Amino acid sequence: MADAKSSPIAAAAYLAFVAGAAIAVYSFVSIAKDGELRRNCSAMCLVRPAYAGTDRKAPSFTLPDMNGKPASLDAYRGKVVVLNFWTKTCGPCMQEMPELADLTRVLRDRGDVAVVTISADSGPDDVRDTLAAVLRGKETPFPVLFDPDLKVIGDKFGTHLFPETWIIDQKGIIRARVDGARAWSNAAVVELVDDLRSGGYCPVDVKDSHTTGRGARLCEEINGGS
Repeated sequence: MADAKSSPIAAAAYLAFVAGAAIAVYSFVSIAKDGELRRNCSAMCLVRPAYAGTDRKAPSFTLPDMNGKPASLDAYRGKVVVLNFWTKTCGPCMQEMPELADLTRVLRDRGDVAVVTISADSGPDDVRDTLAAVLRGKETPFPVLFDPDLKVIGDKFGTHLFPETWIIDQKGIIRARVDGARAWSNAAVVELVDDLRSGGYCPVDVKDSHTTGRGARLCEEINGGS
């Protein structure tokens, strides 16, 4: 049996052990949560969307494609959709078009992903030569739909400047909007698409240039505080 005089020391040592163990567990949990946050948010943060969230559903629409056949967004339900708005008179649109083609080819083996574009031009004959020129004669690898009256681009999505790209998850929820031309075939975009395919969720909201949510601080860290 322990000496009575040593009991206070033993008790203090025990309490110190318990406190140390609690701190260790807390640290482990915090590190694990931070790691999970980084896994779920790194790609989203690197893409730097002008909008990010989970509370907006993409509006349904049906538009004619290059063959004049109707194509609807609802037909892509169950897939992650990269939806790009463009017009042939938009220089940045033409600049990023080969990148969109490359992204489509990179994602080709993923059956649950689709890259779709909507042109504000009048129709297939209006853009066929332009597409051939910017894609250097290669076949256009993604569907091209037409919305010359801006009933979808302007009225439903509220887009007035091109290019603009919306990333929509399998349930039809708008997860991100990217304004301006991008290097679409880069690793961060592909990783973001794969995150959404696997049901990954980044707790970050971006609206009107303000970033909030648990992932906001991580995005600031990743992007150098900008």
